[in-house]
Amino acid sequence: MIVDLSNSVSELAQKAASLGANEIRSAIDARNEAFIILATGASQLETLTCLIKEPDIDWSKVTAFHLDEYIAMPVTHKASFRRYLTTRFVDKVPTLGSMILIEGDADDPGGEIARVSAIISAITIDVGFIGIGENSHLAFNDPPADFDTKDPFIIVDLDEKCRQQQFGEGWFPSLADVPLQAISMSVREILRARTLVCAVPDERKAAAVKCAIEGPVSNLCPSSILQTHEATTIFIEPGSASALSAQTLDRAKSAAAL
Repeated sequence: MIVDLSNSVSELAQKAASLGANEIRSAIDARNEAFIILATGASQLETLTCLIKEPDIDWSKVTAFHLDEYIAMPVTHKASFRRYLTTRFVDKVPTLGSMILIEGDADDPGGEIARVSAIISAITIDVGFIGIGENSHLAFNDPPADFDTKDPFIIVDLDEKCRQQQFGEGWFPSLADVPLQAISMSVREILRARTLVCAVPDERKAAAVKCAIEGPVSNLCPSSILQTHEATTIFIEPGSASALSAQTLDRAKSAAAL
């Protein structure tokens, strides 16, 4: 794991997007195709915006997946991650090759899980753009996360802190409106990506960042599993880095200077 400290959220977003874009270009150069994961949520908006502006990417050769979607969530709802990615990414890049969207409102969630699992199992993700939740979740794998399942996508229960975050970010009119379950990419499936680009801005993520980087690897802090993935870079800024030790900050500043 590499920890990279930026001076601002905008710098963080540009650096995260640039690293991911380089991996996409390399995959296309090597195999004439690239497979990516795209995260959603308020914290990922600037990184996605920067990624869209990256030059010399043949998006027609890119297949994208997303991490999660609420159970029974219609695509018309403003909190739908399908809607988020369609309006903020797919509609803004030139002719994306394919966007594999999780249909959270499918009549048969199990069948939908089988569909998207079969697709992703046949390939290897080149770069995953991911984030960390306030409760340290990866995708919607809330603590205690399942570190053992080999299923690519699973149904998960959303814990109270996760649901509070979704309400606090303004996606829902009340906490009661936040769904209790979602379809999520599993932890093991996320770790299958060749490269992980983890963009984590905002001081409200500081405790989660600390346990991810400095804490023991534990399913009570799901993002701590990133310590085991050698090709992960976590991009942080002064707010999200505010709980880290001086030693970790020095290491992050050194990484940022490279």
